[in-house]
Amino acid sequence: MKKIKVGVIGCGNISGIYFKNGKKLEILDIVACSDLYIDRAKAKAEEFGIPKACTVEELLSDPEIQIVLNLTIPLAHAEVSLAALEAGKHVYSEKPLAVTREEGQKILDLAKKKGLLVGCAPDTFMGAGIQTCRKLIDDGWIGEPIGATAFMTCHGHESWHPDPEFYYKVGGGPMLDMGPYYLTALVNLIGPIKRVTGSARITFPERIITSAPKYGTKITVDTPTHIAGVIDFENGAIGTIITSFDVWAAQLPRIEIYGAEGSLSVPDPNTFGGPVYIRRKNASAWSEVPLTHGYSENSRGIGLADMAYALLSGRQHRANGDMAYHVLDVMHGFLDASESGKHYVVPSTCIRPAPLPMGLPPNVLDE
Repeated sequence: MKKIKVGVIGCGNISGIYFKNGKKLEILDIVACSDLYIDRAKAKAEEFGIPKACTVEELLSDPEIQIVLNLTIPLAHAEVSLAALEAGKHVYSEKPLAVTREEGQKILDLAKKKGLLVGCAPDTFMGAGIQTCRKLIDDGWIGEPIGATAFMTCHGHESWHPDPEFYYKVGGGPMLDMGPYYLTALVNLIGPIKRVTGSARITFPERIITSAPKYGTKITVDTPTHIAGVIDFENGAIGTIITSFDVWAAQLPRIEIYGAEGSLSVPDPNTFGGPVYIRRKNASAWSEVPLTHGYSENSRGIGLADMAYALLSGRQHRANGDMAYHVLDVMHGFLDASESGKHYVVPSTCIRPAPLPMGLPPNVLDE
């Protein structure tokens, strides 16, 4: 098996799971890492046995590196991805693809011009739980999907995150932070979206950090923290979504899909496993469905590996830039609709990603 050489830019909290899984996924060879703070890159290189810790410039100029894994903060995603593409590297980014539609479109345009691939998290939809749901829908277990609900409610990050300010600034908020998980799962299960509307508000204009090391620091909130939206899918299904950092407690499901022949309870799209429940018409209770696919543990990085296989075979990769841009467009659409008081007709679209094959060996994405 030919391995694809990867360089990582951004060695913060999320990088550890990528380094760990990158050692296991057979097609990946992470050969270098970089960070704005070189000591952080050196620490990760030592911890995970990465051959080289270097500056961003050195990483981008390394002719061996084929894919740049962009794990920087959201505000830096576009700048780093564009620099990687300019250097002739394929790029896979943490979510969201970019903070603005304009930046996201620049990334796609430059990649197309240079004949390079763009991938983007989340890849949780490729995990065992949501792939099981995808198979149930595709096999007709609930009939034609007619509706969906999606709920992400919590009271924000200032009580536990060591550096939570960016969650409350432009480019953050519950929609751009957590919306990618929920909307990507819905696009995978139902298909692309043609129109949205929404209402959004800032409930608490100021937040106080109660976690270390910034205990007592005040945060001015600059982006909506409670968003409610309605989704019209291209296939005619209608969905509702709430993303909120303003809710103290809730007993809502994560995602449910409603079909003409039954209902499906989808697991947390920020995880890879189950449980999956189904209740078909005339059934007296919900039934748990055994998972049909692998990758039920934290498998962040399988989207990157899938893109590496696509690089060798020429097929479409699943966590691709077109879908990431479509999700970015839709997320902004909810906010635009709230400001304008009008529906947002979504000009972007994407192809519903192919399901994963069943029976794959561990750490392998292609049969």
